[in-house]
Amino acid sequence: MKPSPGLLSRLRRSLSLRLVALFLVLATAITFIFLTGMQRALSGGWSSVARPLVVDYVDRLAAELGSPPDPARAAALVQRLPLSIRIEGPAVQFDSNPGRKAWQRHPREGNLDQHDGAWWLLTRVSADGHRITFGLGDAAWRQRPRSIGWLTLGLLLALTAGAYLYVRRLFKPIDDIRAGVRRYGDGDFALAIPQRRKDELGELATQVNTMAQRLQQMLDAKRALLLAISHELRSPLTRARLNAELVAEGEPRDALLRDLAEMRDLITDLLESERLSAGHAALQREPADLGALAHALLAERFEGAGVQLHIEGALPELQVDRTRLRLLLRNLLDNALRHGGSGLRPPELRLAAAGPNVEVIVRDYGPGVADEQLARLAEPFHRGDVARQRSTGGVGLGLYLCRLVALAHGGSFSVRNASPGLEVKVLLPA
Repeated sequence: MKPSPGLLSRLRRSLSLRLVALFLVLATAITFIFLTGMQRALSGGWSSVARPLVVDYVDRLAAELGSPPDPARAAALVQRLPLSIRIEGPAVQFDSNPGRKAWQRHPREGNLDQHDGAWWLLTRVSADGHRITFGLGDAAWRQRPRSIGWLTLGLLLALTAGAYLYVRRLFKPIDDIRAGVRRYGDGDFALAIPQRRKDELGELATQVNTMAQRLQQMLDAKRALLLAISHELRSPLTRARLNAELVAEGEPRDALLRDLAEMRDLITDLLESERLSAGHAALQREPADLGALAHALLAERFEGAGVQLHIEGALPELQVDRTRLRLLLRNLLDNALRHGGSGLRPPELRLAAAGPNVEVIVRDYGPGVADEQLARLAEPFHRGDVARQRSTGGVGLGLYLCRLVALAHGGSFSVRNASPGLEVKVLLPA
């Protein structure tokens, strides 16, 4: 029977299981080698020392029974010694264990022949033709090795279970380190890895915590610098826009105002991304009707853009941040119009109830993106090679902010190629 793939996978991934398996293999090998060596040593001793003594003793017992063998003497021997005696001959028929169905091989002197549970050691033939077979007749004595074997097996299993529990306790810090590294990878530095022991694994946990603290300090410094630069740029940017308004109307003025507007949007998005990095703490939740919010946004910003709005079923009222949700819908629709505006059909915005939750789906019918680019579309400042060139506008923060808004609300964000076009799905939980 082959081990299941799940067991093999766990054995490959679990260091504690592999150590316990190694212990079992070593214990089995040592036991086998020891028993094999002792058996060979004792078998040599039996042949050279013990067997002649037993043969001489059996000869004396056969002589004590007389010729023809006396059943009374045989019964007395069975009562006095842990023996089993069987006499077969022309004049005497005796069996110390009657009613037993016996079988035996052709015995040779010294062979061990089994008679329905009794182990017959040696056979002698008297001068008058009676065959006398001697064996070990104490049933309790014969069953003792079996009980000892089961007891030994139970002790081995108990020791194995104890070894596994000890190894699991020994490697408990690895589980803590794994969970801590996963938290640090998600950007959560609030809870440090507990240091349970002062051994190598405890030192490793301390070093990982130190590394996480330094990473947090570098990230905080980067955020502080980014926020400071963004705030400082707002004032000169406002002055530059006021000065640009004084330039004579024409293409140079319009191009300058577009560049200034793009810089303003970039600074706004950078500040918003840093605020949303705090997750739920950045939200100002209030009851909102997503259908009414979508209608208002389309009327204010996307009138005449041809966006198709589909509301499926009665949408539940959610507790959301209206400003951030408008930002999410605006960026999704801007992205769909920018990269799918030349498609066969206009972009679609679909709102659908999914139990107590709401699905927000935006799809365009443009060229889509390469499959290897899908996983990186929501990364900051990422621009795909096909549908996200500089000529289409944007700086690569739109979908990143959408993902931050979805995650801050406890929802999910996913992107897929809809063939044709790109589909972005956001799940907003109740």
